[in-house]
Amino acid sequence: MNLLGPVRDIMTATPITLKPSATIGDAAKIFDKYKVHHIPIAIDDKLVGIVSMSDYLFFRRGFLDDRDDEKIEDIRMNNYEVSYIMTKGIATMESDERVNVALDIFKENLFHAIPIVDDGSLVGILTTHDIIINLAKNNGAYAEYK
Repeated sequence: MNLLGPVRDIMTATPITLKPSATIGDAAKIFDKYKVHHIPIAIDDKLVGIVSMSDYLFFRRGFLDDRDDEKIEDIRMNNYEVSYIMTKGIATMESDERVNVALDIFKENLFHAIPIVDDGSLVGILTTHDIIINLAKNNGAYAEYK
């Protein structure tokens, strides 16, 4: 992985997204089916927020194990919109910014995903998992201008 290369080389292009009006239950299905930890929230490719697995689990924190509570939890999951739990005003990067800039952001350990936005449109997402996959695939990192 070239640390001086653009993030477009290692990002996940066209990530799975939801609209702010989607239910938290919809987000749960995406987390479960695709094994992702971050879902960008967008309206017509315009990023308005992001929901992380942590946001979702924090919402679910009141879940209990008896049957009555299961029914209540089902109602909560299908009646609250993701806009209720999404993080707004998030940091973004452009696809031509360098990987080492993303590493500096991740190093602060404030979050583990950066939406990639070009000309106001969501074009991808870069996660710490993308970094790890590319490090493993390319036998480490190097710094080289192309």
